Amino acid sequence: MLAFDEMTTGRIFVGPPRQLTRVDFVRYAGVSGDYNPLHVDEVSAQATGQPSVFGHGMYSAGLLASAVADLVGLAHLRRYTVRFTRLARPDEEVFTELTIGDVRESEGTVTVAVDCALKSGDSEIVKGSAVAEYSR
Repeated sequence: MLAFDEMTTGRIFVGPPRQLTRVDFVRYAGVSGDYNPLHVDEVSAQATGQPSVFGHGMYSAGLLASAVADLVGLAHLRRYTVRFTRLARPDEEVFTELTIGDVRESEGTVTVAVDCALKSGDSEIVKGSAVAEYSR
């Protein structure tokens, strides 16, 4: 967790790359109970016109949420919103990019806005924002 006084507007944090696998998607299906065949069965995915299976949106959002919580501290997280921009594919290398936005202090509380994305290359898979609050 980064201390709030180290969070300056425009500061960017890039997470380590992670290779997505079919096993990741199957494990997430098991944990979430979402066994939609589009995520775990190649034949079913291709029958709908997809080139292959693809990751659960919430799996991608969870990878991003984990990076946000690591940066701001879960106890300080007040809001986290995401927008899914494209599908995550097996064998794709992804990374998180977090950018500190507005930092404000009011009545002893420091509020930090964070723009965040799960990316593969220059392409965003999930784009989001978060807000953290700290007491002085």
